[in-house]
Amino acid sequence: MDALLTKTEKKPAATKQKISGSEVLLRCLVAEKVQHIFGYPGGAIMPVYDALYGYADKLTHLLVRHEQGAIHAAQGYARVSGKTGVVFATSGPGATNLVTGLADALIDSTPVVCITGQVFAHLLGTDAFQEIDVINTTLPVTKWNVQVTEAKDIAPAIAKAFYIAASGRPGPVLVDITKNAQNELIEEFEYEACNTVRTYKPKPVLQLAQVEAAAELINKAKRPYILVGQGVLLAGASKELIAFTEKTGIPVASTLLGLGALPCEHPNYVGFLGMHGNYGPNINTNECDLLIAIGMRFDDRVTGNVSKYAKQAQVVHIDIDKAEINKIISPTVAVHADAKEALDALTKLCTKNAFPEWIESFKKLNAEEFEKVVAKEIRNTNSLKMAEVIYMLSQLTKGEAVVVTDVGQHQMVTSRYYQYKNPRTNITSGGAGTMGFALPAAMGAKVAAPHKQVVAVIGDGGYQMTVQELGTIMQYKIPVKILVLNNSFLGMVRQWQQLFHGKRYSFTEMQNPNFVKIAEAYNIPAAKVTEQKNLEAELKKMLASETSYFLEVVVEKEDNVFPMVPAGAGVAEVILEIPKH
Repeated sequence: MDALLTKTEKKPAATKQKISGSEVLLRCLVAEKVQHIFGYPGGAIMPVYDALYGYADKLTHLLVRHEQGAIHAAQGYARVSGKTGVVFATSGPGATNLVTGLADALIDSTPVVCITGQVFAHLLGTDAFQEIDVINTTLPVTKWNVQVTEAKDIAPAIAKAFYIAASGRPGPVLVDITKNAQNELIEEFEYEACNTVRTYKPKPVLQLAQVEAAAELINKAKRPYILVGQGVLLAGASKELIAFTEKTGIPVASTLLGLGALPCEHPNYVGFLGMHGNYGPNINTNECDLLIAIGMRFDDRVTGNVSKYAKQAQVVHIDIDKAEINKIISPTVAVHADAKEALDALTKLCTKNAFPEWIESFKKLNAEEFEKVVAKEIRNTNSLKMAEVIYMLSQLTKGEAVVVTDVGQHQMVTSRYYQYKNPRTNITSGGAGTMGFALPAAMGAKVAAPHKQVVAVIGDGGYQMTVQELGTIMQYKIPVKILVLNNSFLGMVRQWQQLFHGKRYSFTEMQNPNFVKIAEAYNIPAAKVTEQKNLEAELKKMLASETSYFLEVVVEKEDNVFPMVPAGAGVAEVILEIPKH
C-alpha cells in the first residue's frame, strides 16, 4: 500500500510568481516590441516608474520637459517609423497636458498609445488631489480610451490599445490605470496580442465591383487628375502609386500630409494642393474631367469653397475610413478600401495611357507661378526670404532629409520649396495646426531614425511654445538640427491682417529673446544668419554637425506666402500676389 501511494502521489503544482500591475504593463510593452517611451513621472504613475527602473535593458525612456512634448515626440516617432508611439504621464494636469497632442494625432491619423496614471479606485469621483476625469476629457480626441481599475485587466487593455491604435485608419488611444491597479499583485501571465475586436472592422474587404467601376471611369477620362493624401503613406503604398501613375500617365498632386508619397522629381508630379499650394494644381482642379482622390479627406484647406469645387468633374474617392466618403464631396464611385490594395487592383484594370497635353497645361500654369512668385523669392537680392532658405536646404540635403515643420508661414513655404524624395520624410501638424509641434516631434523623429538627417524648421512663434524640450535634446544628446526662421511676427496671422484687415497688426509682432544664447545654455552649438552671403556656409555647418545644432535665420519681416486661395474663394480663384485695389 505504501509503495502504491508513492507511485500515485501527485507533485504539488509549481507556485506562479506574483508580479505587480506595473510590471504587467511593462511586460506588455516589451511583448509589443516597444523600444522607446516618452514620458514625465508623477504621483499617480509612480509605481510604473518604480518598475521601469529595472527595465533599462529592455525599454528606453526619455524624460521630456512637458507632457505636450512627450506626445508630440511620440507622434514624430510614429510618423517616421510607422510604429506606434508610446507616452507615459501622471494623472490630472499630466493627463490634460496630452489633450492637444491627442487631438493632433487623431485628426492626422497618428498611432500613439498614451498610458496615464490615475488616483486610487476608491477615490474616483471624490475630487482627490490631481484627479481629473481623463476618460470623458479625452473621449472626443481619442480613437479609443479605457480606464483600468484592477491589475488583471491591464494586459487585455494594452493589447487592445495597440491593435486599435495601429489598425485601419490609425489614431491615438489612451489607457488610464488607477494606482491600486498598478500596485496590485497578480500571478504571472502569458501575453496575448489582440488581433480582433467585435464590431470593429478596421480593414474593409476590397470590393472588385467598386474597383471595376473606378477603372471604367479612368479609362474613359480625357483629363484625369490624382489627388494623393497621407492615406497612401499610411498604407505603405508609394510603390503602388508610382506604378499606377506611370501606367495611366495621370498627373499627381499632393495634399500637405501626402507630400513624399510620390517623389517631387517624378515627371507626373505636378505640385502641392491647397490654400498655399501651387498654381497649376489649384487651377486645374476645376478643369479636369475626373478627380481620383486617394487617402485624402477633402479638407477645407484643399477644397476652398466647396460650392465652387470641381463641379465639372466626376470623382473617384479611395479611402479606408468610410466616414470620410460622402462627408465633403459626393463621389461618382467610392472605393472603401486600403489604398495599397485598391491601387494594386486598379492598376491591373486600367489601360496604359499618356496625357502629355494635359500635363503640359500644369507646367504652363506653374511656369507662370515661377515667373511671378518663385523666381523673386529664391533669387531675391535685397533681403533674406523664407523660400530662399528652404530652397537652399532642399538642394543641400538633396531632398532626402526628414523635415519636421511647425505651423505657419514657414510650414507652407517648406511644403512648397522642399523637394521631398522619400515617403515619411515630411512630418508636420496638418489638421489641428498645432504650434509648438515641431521641436518635440523632430526629437522623436530622430530617435526613430538615428541614421537620417532630421531638420526641424520652425517659426519664432511656435518655437517658443515648446522650447523647453531643448533640455530633453541636451540630456539624451539627440543630434537633431533646429532651423528657426525669425521674422519677429506671428507671420501667418500677420499676413491675413495685412491682406484682409487693413494692416492692423493686432498683437502679432513679437519681441524675441536671444535664441542663440538660449541654445548655448542647453549646450547646443548655435549660430545666427542675418545676411544672404552667410546663409549657405551656415546651413552646411549645421548639416555637417554630428551633434544637435541650432541655426537662427533672420528673414524679411513682412514676407508673404503666395499663391493663396483667399477665405471663401474657390480653388480656381487662387491669387499670385497682393491684390491691387
